[in-house]
Amino acid sequence: MVNNRYNQNTTDEEACAGPDSGQNTTVKVGEFNWDQNTQGIILGSFFYGYICTQIIGGKMAEIIGGKRMFGFGVLCTAVLTMLTPLAARAGLGYFIALRIVEGIGEGVTFPAMHAMWGQWAPIWERSKLAGFSYAGAQLGTVIAMPICGILADSDFLGGWPSVFYVFGVLGCVWFVAWMLLVHDTPAKHPRISKVERDYIEKSIGVKEKMPTPWLAILTSPAVWATSAAHFANNWGFYTMLTCLPTYMKDVLKFDIKSDGFVSALPYLVCWMSMNISCNLADFIRSRGFLSTLNTRRVINSFGLLAPAILMSCIGLVGCNYVVVVVMLTFAVGLGGFCMGGYNVNHLDLAPNFSGTLMGITNMIATIPGFLGPYVVGVLTNNQETRGQWQKVFYISAGVYVAGTVIFVLFARGTEQSWNKPSGGLSFRNNRNVSYSVLEGDNTANGAIVNR
Repeated sequence: MVNNRYNQNTTDEEACAGPDSGQNTTVKVGEFNWDQNTQGIILGSFFYGYICTQIIGGKMAEIIGGKRMFGFGVLCTAVLTMLTPLAARAGLGYFIALRIVEGIGEGVTFPAMHAMWGQWAPIWERSKLAGFSYAGAQLGTVIAMPICGILADSDFLGGWPSVFYVFGVLGCVWFVAWMLLVHDTPAKHPRISKVERDYIEKSIGVKEKMPTPWLAILTSPAVWATSAAHFANNWGFYTMLTCLPTYMKDVLKFDIKSDGFVSALPYLVCWMSMNISCNLADFIRSRGFLSTLNTRRVINSFGLLAPAILMSCIGLVGCNYVVVVVMLTFAVGLGGFCMGGYNVNHLDLAPNFSGTLMGITNMIATIPGFLGPYVVGVLTNNQETRGQWQKVFYISAGVYVAGTVIFVLFARGTEQSWNKPSGGLSFRNNRNVSYSVLEGDNTANGAIVNR
């Protein structure tokens, strides 16, 4: 799509020779002459729209249900994805405008998912259930990146435009299945068994309709701690998501097909990390090895500090491709452990307002989506060198460390007072439900205790 040789300025000492440098290869020249700074603005433009609908999406999902908010958000993105080649060829301004609108549609999705899990996830299973669904985004990236490389390098539907056509159509097909199969709450599901419905509803309690305590939320140190960790993790993740293929191609000199497969490896590790961390978190909490707060602290710290260490060391290994790829893979992939940390902490703090909380923290954590690529563009514009990229990695490591410290100091693992209806029962009061409910015992026997 992009002519990456346009105004590129590297030297043999600053860039790697490439694993295939001794072979004769055919290089496709991209259609658009956009320098690194312009590419950074384009990649970040999606997040200008994405940030606008976070809180709105979460609140609307709590009011009308997450099914429609999530479904139509994805449908909007899918349709606009199919229009991307047309917009890009019409002009840079049209392309950026389309990506902003695309972000507006997509911005409701994660808060809507959190609102739905507030209705579906039993207390001792919330980490693994939420983690499993969010990990699907990483699995999608693992599958999509190699396919994108193959499609872009082919002549199918014009090459690179086929990437947008194929995935746009798939998104529309998915929307139909989603609307037919998914339901907002257990009570609305026509095929759920009574035993399963009783188990879920007794565990999470009855959701009360109450006004949103905006002042309490916005002045809560626990909410800001979750926001800081969310921001830190997204800084590294979004920077790598949007810029890793460029680094692979222009610095490590991988061809476009190899680039697609290698660039997908970090997200495969991230998918595995998410599922491991969430199952581990629920196991630790349910067995009483650690409190919910300390479980979140330990798992979240590993998910932020391990990538920080690896990113800081990438520059030390030079052009050793195997080692660099392994380090990048785990630097991005181990960030998935944060799913068992801050990413489900919204449900610990306020199940009644989990969609709103996710909207707030994800809005703050969206800033790296446009700021990260911009910083990369400024640092590497016409200077695609290992030295300039190492600055990018050092900045990411510093942000990771800052997010870790703030979360450890100010995070909380218990339901906050402002989540409770005034004069009513705590959301937590109905949660001492044992897993024996699934075996047909509908009594709350207190075998599981809150921590």
